Amino acid sequence: MAAPLSSGASSLLREVAEVVVLAIILYFGISFAVQAVHVEGLSMYATLDDNDYLIANKIDYRLHPPQRGDIIILRPPTDNSKDFIKRVIALPGEKLLIRDGIVYINGHKLDEPYLPEAWTTLNNPAPWSVGDGAVIPANEYFVMGDNRNRSQDSRIFGPIGRDRIDGKAWFRIWPLDHFGNIYSQEPILETSTAFAG
Repeated sequence: MAAPLSSGASSLLREVAEVVVLAIILYFGISFAVQAVHVEGLSMYATLDDNDYLIANKIDYRLHPPQRGDIIILRPPTDNSKDFIKRVIALPGEKLLIRDGIVYINGHKLDEPYLPEAWTTLNNPAPWSVGDGAVIPANEYFVMGDNRNRSQDSRIFGPIGRDRIDGKAWFRIWPLDHFGNIYSQEPILETSTAFAG
């Protein structure tokens, strides 16, 4: 017959069990709320660079829908094996026109100061370049990389459903000399100019 535990040993075991349970709760709580993201490739250059590490917020879009300019982590419809990181350009119900590398939303030019260069690749993608453009379906978002000449995005695979968006990129944690905010430049929808055919 085993000897009963002393009150000191029993108290120590209880404390260890409490710490283990608390650690498990914290681990699952944090992994539910945030995600570490490793950027691979140059599709978001110059905002993000190859081998940057980010923290993404996985709760934000449970509270409100994605907004234009958000940098998001998504599962593209063409490949479930890896996540993509892109910028939200057009929202559900908006009419999108892309003509000669210029984006128009509901007839108004979108000023995109974060683009590293003029884009010549897929700069008139159908159906977004035909007539006066096309409407983004309900619960879908048109996303593009900032480095348009080197990005696989909605110009190729079309708008993505909200259910394929895993989180919003929050801030950069690596490299340390670029630690912090990744939203220094935002897209601006010009209200005074409209596309006239």
